[in-house]
Amino acid sequence: MSIPAPDRILQTGLAFWSSKVLLSALELDLFTELAKAPANLNALTERLKLHPRGAQDFLDALVSMGFLERHEGQYQNTEETALFLNRDHPSYIGSILELANHHLYPVWGRLTDAIKSGKPQHDFADGNEDVYSILYEDDDKLAQFISAMSGVSKTSNGCIARQFPWSHFKTFADIGTAEGDLAIQVALSHPHLTGVGFDLERIARFFNHNVSQHALSDRLHYVSGDFFVDPLPRADVILMGHILHGWDMGKKQFLIKKAFEALPEGGALVVYESLIDDDRRENTHGLLMSLNMLVETQGGFDFTGADCCSWLEAAGFSGTRIEHLQGADSMVIAIK
Repeated sequence: MSIPAPDRILQTGLAFWSSKVLLSALELDLFTELAKAPANLNALTERLKLHPRGAQDFLDALVSMGFLERHEGQYQNTEETALFLNRDHPSYIGSILELANHHLYPVWGRLTDAIKSGKPQHDFADGNEDVYSILYEDDDKLAQFISAMSGVSKTSNGCIARQFPWSHFKTFADIGTAEGDLAIQVALSHPHLTGVGFDLERIARFFNHNVSQHALSDRLHYVSGDFFVDPLPRADVILMGHILHGWDMGKKQFLIKKAFEALPEGGALVVYESLIDDDRRENTHGLLMSLNMLVETQGGFDFTGADCCSWLEAAGFSGTRIEHLQGADSMVIAIK
């Protein structure tokens, strides 16, 4: 008979140790620096302006965690960190981790208060303001947030571009488009499509710059608007990625209804999120994301695929189905 051990409890309770080591490495631009060339302890200590007391433990902790390699005293990136954490690489996803380091890390420190009060825990006013409107008011915070949204969604966006039956449609609209990464990946994969990125006026410059960088300005254009106030662009396919989870039930239903109204007969709505599994036992990331909405928003929460299908069907959609994308993300496809 095996005797229970406390290892998993301790590892989870102290998981912030390893998390903060990775976030600090990103903050120091360690992975970008090592992308230029491997380096030994002394060189990295000098280049990153580290104190000798903690430098070796810090770097070797990253080795033991599998985020760095060390050969004959030379530290270098792993294949994974070279691809995703070098800010000069097009596959860089570090922006979401930068947001986590500077904003989410302290906010999650007040999770207990959020669970007891049901109120967001950000530092803006008394928590009654919408976190999104506050982020959008500050240029630096806006740029970081927009980049973070692209980083966290990039891989799933590629899956949508490959998996959805785009050959059956001609136009699409990406709602809450941010930098337009989803629209760009879809357009690059399917030259017959034209698309619209829909978001607030302040986001236009980020979208237009990214689209022009990919030479897609002839097929992708931007429409400014507030999706709670303005009509959604009409298109054969409407995409809502990581949008619905930020709002309460009433606003979720309102956005679904607006999408239904903007689609033609036979048109499709694609909702993708870190969908919680229907039994609420397996997709830990989806459940934690819902807690993130608790500490960040007034009424946002994540949901199961079954929940989403029921809301879509209540709005008039038919033929709903769920497809896994990657990691914790899945998409719900509904036909009008």
